[in-house]
Order: sequence, then C-alpha cells, then structure tokens
Amino acid sequence: MKIALLGYGRMGKTIERIAVERGHQIVLKVDIGNWDQVTDAQLREADVAIDFSAPSVAVGNYKWCFDNGVTVVSGTTGWLERWKEVVGYCAEKECGFFYASNFSVGVNLFFQLNAYLARLMSGFNDYKVYIEETHHIHKLDAPSGTAITLAQGILDHHPAYKAWELVHEIPLSEDVIPVIAKREGEVPGIHTVLYKSEVDQIQICHSAFSREGFAYGAVLAAEFMQGKKGVLGMKDMLKI
Repeated sequence: MKIALLGYGRMGKTIERIAVERGHQIVLKVDIGNWDQVTDAQLREADVAIDFSAPSVAVGNYKWCFDNGVTVVSGTTGWLERWKEVVGYCAEKECGFFYASNFSVGVNLFFQLNAYLARLMSGFNDYKVYIEETHHIHKLDAPSGTAITLAQGILDHHPAYKAWELVHEIPLSEDVIPVIAKREGEVPGIHTVLYKSEVDQIQICHSAFSREGFAYGAVLAAEFMQGKKGVLGMKDMLKI
C-alpha cells in the first residue's frame, strides 16, 4: 500500500516506521516546511493519506485528498465543529474517510466501558461525574478528542447530563460534565472518568505508555480502508 503522511511530527514518524515494517511504502510526507511545494500529482500516487496534522489545516487536507480521489485516515482533533461539512464533501466526492479521536485498541475498549458505566450510574444521581485528561505540553487542542468522546458517551447514556464543558476546577452546574485538561511533560495520554458521591467514588482510567499504540492503530485503519468508501471508524474496524 502506498501512503501519504500529512503531518510529519512525532506521530507521523512513528507511523512511518510501523508502516514500513508492515511492508507499506511512504510516497509523500507533507509538513509545515514543504506544504506549499507539494502537487496534486504527488498526492495521487498514494492509496491512502494518514493525517496527524493540526486543527487549523485538517479540513483543508481532507478536501484536498477527496478532490484527488485519495482515501483519508485521520487522528487530528480539534476540528469537529466542521464534521458535517467534511462528511458531506466526502460523500459528494465518493471517497473514503476513517476518523478516530484515538486509534488505540485499548482506548476504544475503554469507550465501551465508559458507556456501560454511564448506563449503570444513570440511576444513582448522588454520584457526580467528571473527566480528567493529561497530555504532553506539545498537544495543541484541549480538551483532547478522546475526552470529548468520553463526555459524549456519558451524554448518550446518562440523562441527568445535558452538556460538557472545559473547566479548571469543579463543581459546575448539576447537568454539565466538567472536563479538566492538564498539559505536563511528555505524557502520551491519561484519561480518567470519575463518579464521586459524599461517601465514595468510582473511577475508570486508561493510561498510554507510548505513541506506539496510536500509530499502530492508524496503520491498521489504513489497511482496513482499502477498497472502501464512506465514513467509517474504530467501531467498524474492531467490530464493536
């Protein structure tokens, strides 16, 4: 498989190594230093583009790929307010788009656990929920896409909550999920969902030890998308 890398930072380099180890070819690397020199013809050499760029350029990258008939696998977060626009453009161009806020298999199992716990806790309003996420200081968006997915999982299954909000401290209003984002050192990613009452607390947590799991999942997604069109995600790939 021929792969274009859109974003060639730490994640892009890790994806490159894993992709090559799995027998794939990197035909294009696009980053801030060369983005204005890359041509459509170069992009069309790729079977799939893997995007770990920046929120400010992500949607433009997707449309560029769709215009050239190139499937996109993206883990860039911070642009989801334009989700419908991207999905519509993908459909218009009859292309393929795989998006995940987190490509870790463990995190996606954690999402399912979070949803199940929210259903259980929906009958016990003495417990108040909040989410805390910690990432490295280089991460551009806050809260993380993973934290937003966790919050949405709670909103979908716990009727006492109507929205989430990024905060620096709790409490907040009764029907809002507080999300606390911390940026420390080189932390790959820690996500905690905590239900707290006056007498005890229940906590679930996922801690990433490195970027390897995220990069490996992105390459698996690129393999999964071969020959596919439409918008797909980790649930489709993992058959959850």
